[in-house]
Amino acid sequence: MAGGMHPGRSGRSLGERAANSGVQADTPAPRVAAAPPRPPVPPAVQRPGGYGAAGDGGEGRHCWVRDPPDAPGTWPGLLVEWRQRGGTWQGRVAYTVTGLHGPALVEAWLPAARLEPR
Repeated sequence: MAGGMHPGRSGRSLGERAANSGVQADTPAPRVAAAPPRPPVPPAVQRPGGYGAAGDGGEGRHCWVRDPPDAPGTWPGLLVEWRQRGGTWQGRVAYTVTGLHGPALVEAWLPAARLEPR
């Protein structure tokens, strides 16, 4: 069974733990202010590689991250969105590198020149 739901296990169920948490079930969720409107997104044909931007209906795109700071080499990554700063394009990417204690997840804005489509 998924999620550690084993028949015959001892201990309290998730429902029992929630009931004993002290949070009232009829407590309304806090209201969150609406986000400000997003600036217009440049068309995909104007962005490096023709990738879409986050929030314009596309998904993240797989890419190669070349020589990121503190991790020389080529790493597989996920391009999340583009932005333009100082007349150059930067991509927001998530990628893993080998750290001292195993794999480490990194999220960073990197220059478009360091990103290549997979």
